[in-house]
Amino acid sequence: MWTRPPADRLDARSTALLVFDMLEIYREAIERSGALGPAVRLVDACREAGVIVCFARADHRADGADFTRVIADTDPQFEPWTSARPQPTAPAPVPVPPGGYRSLREFGQGERDFDIPKKRWSAFHGTALDVTLRAQNIETLLVIGGSTHVGVASTVYAARDLDYQVVVVRDGCTGHEQPRNFFLDTVFPRMVRVRTVDEVLGLLA
Repeated sequence: MWTRPPADRLDARSTALLVFDMLEIYREAIERSGALGPAVRLVDACREAGVIVCFARADHRADGADFTRVIADTDPQFEPWTSARPQPTAPAPVPVPPGGYRSLREFGQGERDFDIPKKRWSAFHGTALDVTLRAQNIETLLVIGGSTHVGVASTVYAARDLDYQVVVVRDGCTGHEQPRNFFLDTVFPRMVRVRTVDEVLGLLA
């Protein structure tokens, strides 16, 4: 019979780290959140411990052919869409700097890492993430990045339903402070584990 793995340690051989949308185009918001330093520290420690690192990153067509058709009430700043300011049907015509959709340079993403381009919020939807993790015999997924209440939440829900053990690393998460704290303090603990970088490193040790 299957037994639940111990909660007080992590096996590096069956653990992966997912870095979610920590991209150059979002650098300002990531730095403002205070998550960059802890995230870099965790990535470096995971590599040293033999934990595989996956980078899930937005990957959108400039012409909007893969743009979502879902109707929403508000914009990312929680301002309502109106007849005078309707919800867009294509990406905003904002120039993306070269390398904007690449992971932050501080992570030094390289050939040893797994690159997971995605079109939707969940890092599992329509991507190679699940097959990649299963091919590596991964049972536990550490998750950092943001926004916490959007892409991280969508990914954590999916991972749980796929029966992965999930640890959300709170000081490596980004996004609006109020919803971020609500998910980290109220929603995620009901679903999975929430730990700090120091706590995760202790579990790996």
